[in-house]
Order: sequence, then structure tokens, then C-alpha cells
Amino acid sequence: MPPPIRDIVLVHSSDLHVDHDYTARLHGGDGTAGLACVLNVARSAAADVVILAGDTFDHHRLPQALIARAAAVIAGAGLPVVILPGNHDPAVSDAIYRGASLGAVSNLHVIGITHDEAVLFPELSLEIWGRAHRDYDNMRPFERTRPRSTRWQIAVAHGHYQPMSNGDGGPQPSWLIGDSDIAATGADYVALGHWNRAARVGNGSVPAYYSGSPEFAGTINVVRLSEATGVTVTRAPLDIAREQSE
Repeated sequence: MPPPIRDIVLVHSSDLHVDHDYTARLHGGDGTAGLACVLNVARSAAADVVILAGDTFDHHRLPQALIARAAAVIAGAGLPVVILPGNHDPAVSDAIYRGASLGAVSNLHVIGITHDEAVLFPELSLEIWGRAHRDYDNMRPFERTRPRSTRWQIAVAHGHYQPMSNGDGGPQPSWLIGDSDIAATGADYVALGHWNRAARVGNGSVPAYYSGSPEFAGTINVVRLSEATGVTVTRAPLDIAREQSE
């Protein structure tokens, strides 16, 4: 595995909830405003790849015109976009990702749809992997791990972080991710979705972060993979109001 000759820059966001209802009302009727803003800031950050860690779309019953608009926004970004389906937009048989609009976007990679579990970028010596939500039932995002095959490996999951089960047999949140799950990935970075706020989680052995949603966190995570300095994570601000006006 020859090391990349330069630093790799990733942008991580999640929970965009593109729709024609709640999210659209936040942006004057444009449910794709958050998506467009994330991708524009990613271009400004010279990102190599954008990772959207679940719930990119609020559900699969969206108008075709909105889906087509979202497809145009992704296609116009001009950089690879990797989506992990979450609990709102799982990889079911009638998922919008299987439709003509999104299916025609050549720079869009959807884990569980276009790729079973992992997307490889050989020119970057980079692998991005995760377990897509394939239905609306509970699941363990890191029930199994994936052996490393590239210099850089990113694990993606959509679920609720809880360091350890409380063990009392009572009700538990769904889609649980624990410290041991994160550590077992052995990844260089774990990109998480499901929380609206940005946060670092885990026991520190593997860098694991929620990006938060664009509207609530107001930022994206910029992840730099460097042979010289390792993995660094910063948050870049979003200006969705400006994006909407333009």
C-alpha cells in the first residue's frame, strides 16, 4: 500500500433531511439549501471526497422535481460524494437512490445501493466503508468490522452513541454504537450521523465524530489525513442563509 503523495481532505456532514416540508420551510421553500451549502463549502475546502453519514433525505416519498434538483446539486459539485443511508432514507427496494435522477449521477456513491459496503478510491489509497440501514428496524451499525486494505480507512455509521449499555434490561435507544464498536473498527476516522449536534465521542483510541446537521450545528467537519501530521479534524462554518439568497 504505497502512501499517498499528498494530504487527503474529507468533508463530513449528516442529517441534511432534504425534503419539501420542514427543511424546506427553514430555507424559504428550498429543501436542498443545506445540501448545496455543504457541497459549496466542501469545494472551498478543496475536499477530495464528501461523506454524508445518513438521513440525507427525510424520506423516500419526495416529489420527483425535488429529487431531480438534489441530483443536479450533487452532480454540479464536481467531486465524489459518498452517502450512507440512515434510518430515514434506508436502502429499501423503493429507495429514491434507485430512481433515474440520482442513479444517473456519476459522482454519487451510495453504500448499500451502488456499493455493497465499501467505496474504494485507489488514487487516494482510501477506503470508505459502513453498513447501510436496509430497513426501518433496529440494527447494530458496527456489528462487524472490515479488514483494512488501503493506507487510509474511514468507517461511517448512522446511529446513537452510548458508551456502554446500562444493563438494566430496560428500553434502549435504537442503532447503538458503543466505545468498543468504535475501537474495533481500527479506522483512521469514524464519521457518525444521527445527532443534530456536533460532538467527538468514543474512548479516544479512534477519532470518532458526529458532524451534526447543517441547520443545528452550523458547521461541517473537515478531516485532513496526512502522512506528516496524522488525522486532524476541524469544523468549518456554513452560511446557509447566503446560499439560499444566491
